[in-house]
Amino acid sequence: MRVMAQMAMVMNLDKCIGCHTCSVTCKQAWTNRAGTEYVWFNNVETRPGLGYPRTYEDQETWQGGWVRRANGRLSLKAGGRVKKLLNIFSNPKLPSIHDYYEPWTYDYDNLLNSPQTDTFPVAKPKSLLTGKDMSVKWSANWDDDLGGSKEHAARDVMLKGIEDKVKFEFEQTFMFYLPRICEHCLNPSCAASCPSGAIYKRAEDGIVLVDQDRCRGWRMCVSGCPYKKVYFNHKTGKAEKCTFCYPRVEVGIPTVCSETCVGRLRYIGLVLYDADRVLEAASVENEHDLYEAQRSVFLDPEDPEVQRAAEQAGIPGDWVEAAKKSPVWKLISRYKVALPLHPEYRTMPMVWYIPPLSPVVDVIRETGHDAEDPGNLFAAIEALRIPVEYLANLFTAGDVEPVNRVLRTLAAMRSYMRDINLGREADPAIPAAVGMSEEDMYEMFRLLALAKYSERYVIPTAHAEQAHALEELATDCPVSDFGGGNPEIFGEGSGELTPVAVENFRMLQERQTSDTMASAGRGTFLGIPMIRRNKPEDGA
Repeated sequence: MRVMAQMAMVMNLDKCIGCHTCSVTCKQAWTNRAGTEYVWFNNVETRPGLGYPRTYEDQETWQGGWVRRANGRLSLKAGGRVKKLLNIFSNPKLPSIHDYYEPWTYDYDNLLNSPQTDTFPVAKPKSLLTGKDMSVKWSANWDDDLGGSKEHAARDVMLKGIEDKVKFEFEQTFMFYLPRICEHCLNPSCAASCPSGAIYKRAEDGIVLVDQDRCRGWRMCVSGCPYKKVYFNHKTGKAEKCTFCYPRVEVGIPTVCSETCVGRLRYIGLVLYDADRVLEAASVENEHDLYEAQRSVFLDPEDPEVQRAAEQAGIPGDWVEAAKKSPVWKLISRYKVALPLHPEYRTMPMVWYIPPLSPVVDVIRETGHDAEDPGNLFAAIEALRIPVEYLANLFTAGDVEPVNRVLRTLAAMRSYMRDINLGREADPAIPAAVGMSEEDMYEMFRLLALAKYSERYVIPTAHAEQAHALEELATDCPVSDFGGGNPEIFGEGSGELTPVAVENFRMLQERQTSDTMASAGRGTFLGIPMIRRNKPEDGA
């Protein structure tokens, strides 16, 4: 058993209101520079829909992720070392700007400085790439709120095989929001695809980053990522991706997208896992077994044997304590209500989702029955306007049983808590029907509905005394058999990892948790004005 630590995230889709605050704040923090106009490290998709870039889930076209060969070994779907060498100067499996969208601004000068005329002046859209007039026909958020659903959402790749179960008439359809960031996978295919070894997974917390000095702009990582969350900066000629806001995380502060989330649907915590079992779990034959296989890799931080192995692996004691309190560990392994996004890609993603239950109550209420009765709720799960099969295609490689189990657990929690909130006697049979105790069900309710800031985000601070050793470890990419971590294969070995001192971000931590006002001229971080707030303990 080789214990390693991984920062991970869970999102509760029942609470996402589609406000896109997370996308905007991430954009301002990380991608408000030239060359990244079309880049959204965080985006919120309306499902059913084509997503961003459009149809990114069609791996028959984009060739992302891993595939299991007949001999039981994994290989990149886009091909190995020889194929990459043949296509290194002309990669045919890249989304075009048409698949993302051509970014634009508006000719505000014409609008604001127009002389008096007989017609109203307009601000024409101007391409940020060419500077010329353009017609806006697509964007990162074109599917928002079922915009053009018959034309676009009907081509959602996840609807394959269940087209007859989804109705696109407006009054009969259903939609939900799916926020997406880089999955910071345990078995990242982007890192394995990189010929220069520029993409690496940090040994201390599992965050996947791009070494800008090593990156040579081959863009194999863009093809290799099945979630299409690696982007090419056309100004710098380098790849860029979500950083999990590592400067904030290192001082115990959540990611920008999490901190600014209006619905408070994101949870961040540490998960301990057995690194020796990652490849075995990712290589299971039946895709329906991938969800449970990945869950079995996670280790119980309360287990004394795991604690001893973590100590031997050099994981600090306060990190093990954080793993015990981790909301991510609880939602994935204790309550079993969180599911991974597209486990069939075999990358073992570490951003998990609690599927939406909201429509089930509406379905029952429209029939005139009690929408909170457990018997009615359990029966209605089969009648969701968005079929369980669609959720299964997203989260469990098409296996409906885990999704049904999660929805039944969430429905049971809703019924159980209604009795308590109305002052009635709690019914222990409700949690028992889904294999939970009353205590666990109440604690799950508190975490999903009432958790304070310090309960949603359990983030141990980095250890500065380990920084130099970790920098050395981070320069190698251990997951790649196709050139990653060994740039000499392609004669492009150059550049060292630029160290980031933890101490440089202590001031940020003080600002975020101070009760006093920030001094003038010192209130910015990554270009964002920082406003002092109350301490996290106030439950904000």
